[in-house]
Formats: sequence, C-alpha cells, structure tokens
Amino acid sequence: MESHKNKLPSAWVSALPLAVLTLLLYVVIRCFGGDAINGGSQIALLSATSVCVMLSIGIYRCKWSVLEDAIIDNIRASASAIIILLLIGAIAGSWMVSGVVPTMIYYGLKILHPSFFLVASCVICAGVSLMTGSSWTTIATIGVALMGIGQAMGFPEGWIAGAIISGAYFGDKISLLSDTTVLASSTVGVPIFTHIRYMLYTTVPSFVVALAVFVVAGLTLSHTGGAHAELYADSLRGAFRITPWLLLVPVATGVLIVRKLPAIVTLFCAAVFACVAMLLAQPELVAKVAGVEGLNFMSGFKGVLMSCFGPTALETGSPQLDELVATRGMAGMLNTVWLIICAMCFGGVMTGSGMLGALTAVFLKFVRRTFSAVASTVGAGIFFNLCTADQYISIILSGRLFRELYAERGLESRLLSRSVEDSATVCSVLVPWNSCGMTQATVLGVSTFVYMPYCIFNIVSPLMSLCVAALGWKIKKAASSAGRRQ
Repeated sequence: MESHKNKLPSAWVSALPLAVLTLLLYVVIRCFGGDAINGGSQIALLSATSVCVMLSIGIYRCKWSVLEDAIIDNIRASASAIIILLLIGAIAGSWMVSGVVPTMIYYGLKILHPSFFLVASCVICAGVSLMTGSSWTTIATIGVALMGIGQAMGFPEGWIAGAIISGAYFGDKISLLSDTTVLASSTVGVPIFTHIRYMLYTTVPSFVVALAVFVVAGLTLSHTGGAHAELYADSLRGAFRITPWLLLVPVATGVLIVRKLPAIVTLFCAAVFACVAMLLAQPELVAKVAGVEGLNFMSGFKGVLMSCFGPTALETGSPQLDELVATRGMAGMLNTVWLIICAMCFGGVMTGSGMLGALTAVFLKFVRRTFSAVASTVGAGIFFNLCTADQYISIILSGRLFRELYAERGLESRLLSRSVEDSATVCSVLVPWNSCGMTQATVLGVSTFVYMPYCIFNIVSPLMSLCVAALGWKIKKAASSAGRRQ
C-alpha cells in the first residue's frame, strides 16, 4: 500500500473523527433508540468517515488512493464474517421452525421452581441465547415471559431482570451464532473457534459467580410461588412437535465443533441438519410458512428456503412466545452486515490516514506489561460504550485500536479479542443511554439503574478479565507476526 510521509496526524486531530462519531451517535440514539442500528448508526459512521477523509486530504495531503486501499482491505478482511452472519440468520430460522430451540426452551421451563427461579431463569436465558446467538431476542421473548413469572412469584424486579440479562449475555458472548462474537473475532483477526475457547477461561468463572449469587438470592428472598411456566410450556407443545430426538441437531453440531471444522462449514451443516429435522418433525409448520395447506415437494422446498432466508411468524397462543418463535432469517442480518461495512470504512480511513496509529501511540505510553494492556483494552471497551452508545461500534473501535499494539508487545491476538468481549460486549447493557441499555430497559419495563446492580455476570466479567490477566493464567507471549494469526 502506498504511504504518505508529508505530515503525521497529531493525536488531537486524530480524535476529531471519533468525537464527531460520538456526537452523531448520541443524536441518533436519542432519535431512534433501539432502532439506531437500522440505518442511523450507519449514516453516523459514514459521516465520521467523511470527516476523517477531509482532514486527511485537506491537512495532511494524504492521497485518496491510500485511503481507498485501506477501506478495501478492511472490507475484504470482514468478508468471512459477513458470510458467517448470513449463515447465522439461516440457522436462527431453521432451528426455530424445526422445533430445536422450542424443544430446548420447553425442557428448560420444566425445571422452574420458586426457590430456584432466579438461577433457573439465568440458566434458561443462557441456553436460549447460546442456541439463538442473540441476547436481544432472548430478553425480548423468553425474558419477558420470565419477567412476568417472577413478578407473579413476588421477586423484586431488579433481581429478575438481572438474572435474565446475566444469562442472556453469557449465552450471547460464547455462542457460535452470535453476531458480536463473530464481530469481535473477525475485527481482531482470530478464528472464531479459537476466540470462543479462549473466552471460556474468563466467561465460565464469571458465570459461576453469577449463578452462586442467584442461588443464594433465590433461597433468601421472599416469594409467593406460582406455576405460570406450565402455561408457556403447554403453548410450545401445542405449536410444535416437542421431542428429545430434535436435540440430535445441536449434538451433531457440537460434534462438528469439537472436530474443529471451519466455522462456515459447521454453520452450513447445522442449517442443513435443521432443515432435514424441519421436514421430518414439523411438516405442518413448513406448509404454513410456505403459505399452503398440504405439503409436497415444491411447497416443502419453498417452506424450508423461506425459513432460512426470510422472516417467519408462527402462532402459539401466547403473545410473548409468538415473539420468541418469530424469526428474521438471513434477511434479518442485513442491518448488521450494513453496519459492519460502514464501520470497516471508518476503520479503513482511520488506519490509512495514520490517525488510528496516532491514537494507539497514546496508549502505548501507558502499556508496559500484559496487565496494563488488558486493563487499557477493558477500559477502552467500557469508554466506547459510554461515548458511542453502541455495542457493535465499541467492539470494532476497541479491536482496531489495540490490534497493532498487541502485536508490537508480542501478545496473542486472542487475548485482545477476549478482552474486547469481556468489556465492550457485556457492559453495553449497563449504560442507560447505550442502545442495549435503552432497549432492555424498555423491553423488560425496568430502569437500567434498577437492574444494573443485579447484572452479576456483566459486572464480574471485566473484573474477571483483569484478575486472569494479573495472574497470567493461560496468557502466552507471541511473536509479532504470529500474533495476527492466532
């Protein structure tokens, strides 16, 4: 790539595009709330990109060809992530219509008991989020149902919301189907399986701490009892053919993951498994999705494809569960893909202009050891959540900002991707003006300030990341060139 050597940008000028982005995102979030990802955030990113381009060309005489090449390189690097996201959309639809996810929810609801409601809610939301890859969908669907059940049992709403959010974000964080997991690993350049396995060293202990707290809380807090879970379980059984045989789909997918097949291959196979299960276990639903009464080869083919690529809406008799079983398919991932492309444009011009390097140099002055690198990354992830008010952008900016720094310090890139997830991903819901915080507060009907102290997993995760870094557990030094390939 051609370089420009006239003038290097200063840190103050380099911070201007970021400041513009922060201001624009603040306005976008105020205007659109949780719908900011549907276009407003993308325009804010492109506007900040144009500011960076004008400063680079106007002040530092950077050539447009240099910036363009940087943008192209960034988008090229995200191509596999985009394919994975589309496959995730196909799995979300096929696993739902086939009855795989409803079966798991059904058996999960059976374990509910008043004394263990909080910990059971956390586990159920973790399982659903792990299988769907979406904390937002989990909270807006089964989370809303659990919120009603918990309130009927007499639990404080802060504790209920905290258990739901803790479980949902645990599953989202380590799910192969999660767009944030894919985004964090691809932004840093770490294979997704490597990223997920390495996250377990901080994520599992954090989740165990959260479960322990919810167990104690459930046994000590007063409650009135209740059996509303049976109503939701019956609604699922009435809408889907629930059978343990459907659990073979996630089991088979797990086998492929253990065999360490490429993520794209594994995801494609998981969608195929679900499509077969869909035709065998839910033929009536396939016909309904296809818009016909009887199922034949053509209508079955149409129903399967529609479940994978388009939105589906199935009736269960419960408004909350109707929302849960409604899927968006591959089309539902297009806003995230759009956001990634716009973010790659912003990151590309920031890199090509040298502004990202100027900002990284500021952090280099404070980074001396592994702990300080991780602490800086965690702090940056939380800071970006506060100032950009968007989880996705925080992940991208944190990963891009520290990528070269970790390489220069000889630190593994998987350590960076994990640190980004331990902060930018899980802490977004704790910020009242962040798109995640606003959305979950609205969906659950509980103020962010009310549920924040009880989101144990989200609070413990960044602290656990710092503790593991201080102990040096499973943290190895890597050569600068190897660090990008880990």
